[in-house]
Amino acid sequence: MPKFNLPQKNTGMNKSKHFSGQPVMSQIIKLIPRQMINYLVRRHNCDYYYKRFRTYDHLVTMLYCCMHDCTSLREVTTGLQAHYNKFGHLNLKCIPRRSTLSDSNKRRNPEFFEDLYNNLYQLYYGSLPDSLAGKRKEQRLFIMDSTTISLYADILKGAGCYAANGKKKGGAKAHVLLNAENNLPQLINLSAGSRNDRIFMDRIQLPKGAILVFDRGYHKFSQWDDWNKQGISWVTRLINNEVFEVLNNRQVSDTQKQKGVLDDQIILLGRGTNASTKRIQVRLITYQDNERPEPFLFLTNNLRFNASTIASLYKQRWQIEIFFKRFKQNNPVKYFLGDNENAIKIQLWTAFIKDLLIKIIKDKVRRKWSYANLSSMVRHHLMNYINIFKFLNDPDKAFIKIIKQYQVQAALFPT
Repeated sequence: MPKFNLPQKNTGMNKSKHFSGQPVMSQIIKLIPRQMINYLVRRHNCDYYYKRFRTYDHLVTMLYCCMHDCTSLREVTTGLQAHYNKFGHLNLKCIPRRSTLSDSNKRRNPEFFEDLYNNLYQLYYGSLPDSLAGKRKEQRLFIMDSTTISLYADILKGAGCYAANGKKKGGAKAHVLLNAENNLPQLINLSAGSRNDRIFMDRIQLPKGAILVFDRGYHKFSQWDDWNKQGISWVTRLINNEVFEVLNNRQVSDTQKQKGVLDDQIILLGRGTNASTKRIQVRLITYQDNERPEPFLFLTNNLRFNASTIASLYKQRWQIEIFFKRFKQNNPVKYFLGDNENAIKIQLWTAFIKDLLIKIIKDKVRRKWSYANLSSMVRHHLMNYINIFKFLNDPDKAFIKIIKQYQVQAALFPT
């Protein structure tokens, strides 16, 4: 894979710090290096048989859809047509009709959008080192989970019971490995909603010293044992009615008891009567939370951390649930522009790219913004000529300057 450089800052002679010669959307798109797009287009041959509506135009159109929270093909196309005078700033060569956009969503390879997300993530947040040993726990923590996105048609096979009419709604499932340090997906896999979560476990490639937290859905002893050999610490919960044999009771200090630790044991996990089931030796921690009557039973292969530390690591698993909630609330994943699997995957991947771009902006500005407020601010000013980074650093000061400039213009050119 070629090495891509970060986009250079705009050094144009613009007298105003808050006005820009480019609309906000153009400034955001420039966070994606054009050579990266061209490289992936050639790699996936995305423009084969396309005479006008090229991959770059498709990408910009779908990003507009996600940033403007559009819910239909007509809303996307008419919204872009309303800003026809800004096509040059966006480098758009073709504004599609509804049928053109629909056909492109159905036929263009969604792997282009998948690779674009992965390359953008590596460009701005780097790839993982060979080892994380010696790093802080926050830098070593990864969280694995999945979320299901319901569909109103039987496109991707959904999970659950059939309705009274004998039909079942479709569902797409996003399997995510979240990097807890930057709160962004390190790895994403899209599948049908009916697929088991364990299909994602084989794709996890983490360096030695990493800490992986996941819920009870990822129950696979052979994979857990492989992670043991790779030097990866993992934390999960014991499923109900699991068979195990206690090998040793570890001593629990008074300090750990005050923090809620009831037992700390070494167990042999697995059913001994079943020759096909792999049995592994793990650590079982019984932890009592003040807000819940029943104790938690945590499983881990880490023997060095205190039992209370293992409990706190699992508690951080809630971070990925917050990410899923944020993703669904700030992206158009309730209404899709196509009724086929390809279109749904393209829209989901574009939503993840948009989420990543907003996070990049959030990390670049000095002022602390919540993701929801920042996403809303970008949506409202998407086609305005303001310097988005200067504006977000001090929006109140920017508004005062903008109002004064308009007042001067009104005085010079009265209507």
